[in-house]
Amino acid sequence: MKHILKMTASVMVVGLLAACGQNEPKTSKKIVMGFGVGTYSTQFQKGIEPILEKQGYQVETKVFSHNKLIPQALKEGEVDATVHISTANMGEMNHRLSVDMIVWADVPSAPQSLRSIKHDDLSKMQDGMTIGVPNDPINLERAVRILEDLGWVNVDPTVQTVVFSTQAVTPKRFNVVLKPMDAALLPRAMEDLDFAIINGNFVTSQGEKISDGLAIEQSPPEHLVKVAIREVHQNEPWAKDLKAAYESDEFKAYILNEPLYDGFILPKAWR
Repeated sequence: MKHILKMTASVMVVGLLAACGQNEPKTSKKIVMGFGVGTYSTQFQKGIEPILEKQGYQVETKVFSHNKLIPQALKEGEVDATVHISTANMGEMNHRLSVDMIVWADVPSAPQSLRSIKHDDLSKMQDGMTIGVPNDPINLERAVRILEDLGWVNVDPTVQTVVFSTQAVTPKRFNVVLKPMDAALLPRAMEDLDFAIINGNFVTSQGEKISDGLAIEQSPPEHLVKVAIREVHQNEPWAKDLKAAYESDEFKAYILNEPLYDGFILPKAWR
């Protein structure tokens, strides 16, 4: 019994030390950034990292296979900041994971676009055609809003974003067949689909322009991608320097002179 109590106490101490470590200020000039698959990491590496390195920071980027893994990594201190989330689901993530993520800076954000390799314009649309859409609630809702704007479907306005599903979609002009799948797989599945709605960062990752899409999302503010950090770190020098880099004229010039980002939604301060 005493042995069990000692082990329990040891586990509690380790847990407390780990929790304290996650909240402690950084003592080194190293910043670890977390990203999903796509071009936001490229934005950082080519546009932000050089600015931080000039200030003496050592910078590391971690690319996660799925965005849902990133908030937990931020909570546990595996990364210091992330570029992957929007305000549409930040509150729900904070509640579910008991974390204190806050919006820290705006980034050029990639809208979704309706694309096809089988059809060269929207007039080819007919009943029964297949449309690939992301299968996570946030990106799925964004995708079907494009179809709603085209007048192809109706969307139930009472369904909340965090629980959105294809059940909220009914035919309007066309009886379409929605094919939900992982957003990262949609570009590779286009040969089997009539149309697909692709997240912008995956479009540009293939060297294509968002502006070449058949229809482009008019992204509402809550769906624009943000830099996020934990609120507990907002007064630390590294966080302030990271924010300043994203708001700098140097980063703005990089984005505006890079054709890859044609069609991205620019931060309001740049417009």
